[in-house]
Amino acid sequence: MMRLKKIWRNTFGFVILSIFFTFLLFVIVHFAPKPPVEKMEYARLTLSQAGTSGAGTYSKRLFREAGSLYDSAMANWRRENQRFFFFRDFDNVSEYAGLSAQKAEEALKKSKSNVLSLKAKISQRIDTLNNLVGQITMLFTAYPLSSEVRNRISKGKLLLKESEIAYNKGQYLQANKKIIDSEYLLTSCYENAINDLQEYFKSYPLWKKWVDETISDSRRNKSYSIIVDKYSRKCIVYFNGIRQYEYNIELGRNWVGDKKVKGDKATPEGKYKVIKKFGSNRTKYYKALLLDYPNETDKEEFRKEVARGILPSSAKIGGLIEIHGNGGKGIDWTEGCIALTDSEMEVIFKVTKEGTPVTIVGSMVDLKQVLD
Repeated sequence: MMRLKKIWRNTFGFVILSIFFTFLLFVIVHFAPKPPVEKMEYARLTLSQAGTSGAGTYSKRLFREAGSLYDSAMANWRRENQRFFFFRDFDNVSEYAGLSAQKAEEALKKSKSNVLSLKAKISQRIDTLNNLVGQITMLFTAYPLSSEVRNRISKGKLLLKESEIAYNKGQYLQANKKIIDSEYLLTSCYENAINDLQEYFKSYPLWKKWVDETISDSRRNKSYSIIVDKYSRKCIVYFNGIRQYEYNIELGRNWVGDKKVKGDKATPEGKYKVIKKFGSNRTKYYKALLLDYPNETDKEEFRKEVARGILPSSAKIGGLIEIHGNGGKGIDWTEGCIALTDSEMEVIFKVTKEGTPVTIVGSMVDLKQVLD
């Protein structure tokens, strides 16, 4: 009986101790500091989402701050884990995790805003530069720009195309860099070419005077006259002051401005007349109309420029400027003459005679009309 009582007391004591230690463990576990697992996980996910959305590229400062705060939270968590669990303090971990998530959300929002803004700006600049390329093509395809300028325009066009490709792939920073380089090249070339064109068109009042006189003489004499418009690449035949024929032409490679010396491959400007007609058996260019270049005005101007030292004393004025066939090549290739296709030359050859006026001008319209 005594033994039974002793066993019962021991069992009871064991149960009481078990309950006590279980309770104590419960209290310790329940009231011991807990790490902010959910906050850390949210911060990690938010940071990851911001990174995936390009915040590391389009909102670098905020994204870098968010990452630094997350690293600080992790460092504090590791340090607290090294302490006795009952004395751990995760307040700093929680604070850093919350700030990291906040910065990551700001970075994500800022990144999206920056992407949309940059995307819109690039799109607008691409459209603007494509319009500029259209202007350059329209105004200067046949204009004798220097090879350096031509190369810069080609490079600008290539960069523009590469920018469009990067833009369509969503590579906006790369697209923006290329569009900036393209814009610099194309804009500077366009401005230089326009300045050159404006300088050239300062002679327009004189050109207009020549054109008006030529058409008026055609009307008064009821005769044929020819006007060559170098900029528009046209040879226009008038009869009785009325336009009868209009043909595309090819000129000397350096057609801008007046012809100065022999061999400069420039097409002269002035009022001339046909002095000889060469049939197909007398010229290698199918048929040809020889003009009276240089006329007295050309010779006088040549002498003045030699006297002023603008031209060397060894310079020669040149000659043998014709309207002839063998054209249709699509490029300026003559030594200063005006070339048409053989079929077009046939028409002009028939309606002209020795003495037919030929007026050659830079343009029949002013620069404003050209640019419009």
